[in-house]
Amino acid sequence: MGERVLMKGNEALAEAAIQAGCRYFFGYPITPQNEIPEYMSRRLPEVGGVYLQSESEVATINMLFGAAGAGVRVMTSSSSPGISLMSEGISYIAGAELPCVIMNVMRAGPGLGGILPGQADYFQATRGGGHGDYRLLILTPGTLQEAIDLVMKAFDLADLYRNPVMVLVDGFMGQMMEAVEFKVPEKLELPDKKEWAVGYRKERGRRAIVKTLSLEPDPLEEHNRRLQEKYRRIEKNEVRHESYMMDDDVELVMVAYGTTSRIVRSSLKALRAEGIKAGMVRPITAWPFPYEPFKKLPPSVKSVLAVEMSCGQMVEDIKLGVAERFPVHFYGRCGGNAPSVEEVVRAAKEILGC
Repeated sequence: MGERVLMKGNEALAEAAIQAGCRYFFGYPITPQNEIPEYMSRRLPEVGGVYLQSESEVATINMLFGAAGAGVRVMTSSSSPGISLMSEGISYIAGAELPCVIMNVMRAGPGLGGILPGQADYFQATRGGGHGDYRLLILTPGTLQEAIDLVMKAFDLADLYRNPVMVLVDGFMGQMMEAVEFKVPEKLELPDKKEWAVGYRKERGRRAIVKTLSLEPDPLEEHNRRLQEKYRRIEKNEVRHESYMMDDDVELVMVAYGTTSRIVRSSLKALRAEGIKAGMVRPITAWPFPYEPFKKLPPSVKSVLAVEMSCGQMVEDIKLGVAERFPVHFYGRCGGNAPSVEEVVRAAKEILGC
């Protein structure tokens, strides 16, 4: 086991990226994620990397496009409205099948919103904020340690599928401090970037052209169908979730991700102390969403309760998983407010009629 260190969330996320081999970071300031670029600006030169603050989020994502096209490990971080401005470029990167990692430390919205924590970017992340038939792999860690592990994993997944990967965290996680450990990740067999990245003409024996423009319908349709086949492989291989207190006789299933799942975890302990049979399914990937555990819920289940720091954006996915077998309820706070343990316990009791 390595040394455990006490770190602030945003700084730990940045260090995880560096230890995963990220050597290029482009970004533009926006709270509540500013510690990530600040940390990168100090650490990247120490490891031979490049940090560049761009003039806008639009410029940032196009710098990412260029660096990813060269096959280097590159990341940006931003927060909700900043991700909106990057959306066109994200679509281009997905269309060009280039690997990169995008960190979204969400704030409360819509519009400019507020800098306090929120989970209002679920739709933006999972449904695609940009144009065209594309998908991002979305990772939603529940603890700072898991966030570090998933950031490291994100770079491998991006290289494996040649696709952008987004790590979606809320402002709580960015600002909290926890003891963490930087573990050496399991080594994956990854495709050779010399086969497609620009700059390897000598090794490859031919030029590589990275583009997303295809004026002929048939080649573009073929490209889209190939992308969809890749997304189906991701859906088959990369779905992640955690089941917590999901006993065979569970009556209420709560669903939460990110920091909200920690609130639900405490709520479940309080409910169990009163003899109430409740458990939790926690999505670790928001896309692909873990539908399978909802299809396998036992007959003892009476209701499902989604708990979020939004107005209920994840409820649609839960309903797809439940397929009308059980009623789906929602409790959430938004605008920078978070549900309390007492509120979640009260909502659970009302649903069960306790």
